[in-house]
Amino acid sequence: MKVSSAKENILKKIRQALAHPVPVPFPKSEGSNSLFQPIQKDIEVEFAENFTGLLGKFSFCLDEQDLAQQLKSLAAAKKITSIYCNEEQIKLELGKNGFDQFKAADLSTCEACITSCELLIARTGSILMTSAQKSGRTASVYAPIHICIAYTNQLVYDIKEGLQFIKEKYSNLPSLITLATGPSRTADIEKTLVVGVHGPKEVYVFLVDKAS
Repeated sequence: MKVSSAKENILKKIRQALAHPVPVPFPKSEGSNSLFQPIQKDIEVEFAENFTGLLGKFSFCLDEQDLAQQLKSLAAAKKITSIYCNEEQIKLELGKNGFDQFKAADLSTCEACITSCELLIARTGSILMTSAQKSGRTASVYAPIHICIAYTNQLVYDIKEGLQFIKEKYSNLPSLITLATGPSRTADIEKTLVVGVHGPKEVYVFLVDKAS
């Protein structure tokens, strides 16, 4: 598959960013500096760096065919055989590209679930989701592995932009608006970080180039 120079440039920047991830999403938040720093990188790179800095797993896909192939590789590597998805459009697109490993009939029996999202927030490395989505309230938090499929036109820089988008999209706000920032984790017990206590142990974002 031939990759355009623009796409290769994005991929190169993402690889460079992920080779040296920042430990927290706000390295300049201490002291008198404003928390709201202007964007200084390509928005895809900003999201990838912040998301992986908080233990999320990120992958950039050139198109839906590349997405399906990468999902196959992930399922094989993690030995995932039971995947749940109740979003028909996702299943249709992936099925057309040869990925149809949706064997779980419900969330209680799955090893992983696949959902879409409303938006991705680059500044915090967060996935913005609502109860109005086809996947509902529980899919992204119940399964041990959450796989989110998003497109480059769903990237915004800050939470404020994300909330404005939701207000404009829905005449009545959804009953749940949530931000997922990497896998669940807590340090309540002896200040030791434990991952996957109250939600998924692993969170993957597959970002698909919408221009493909």
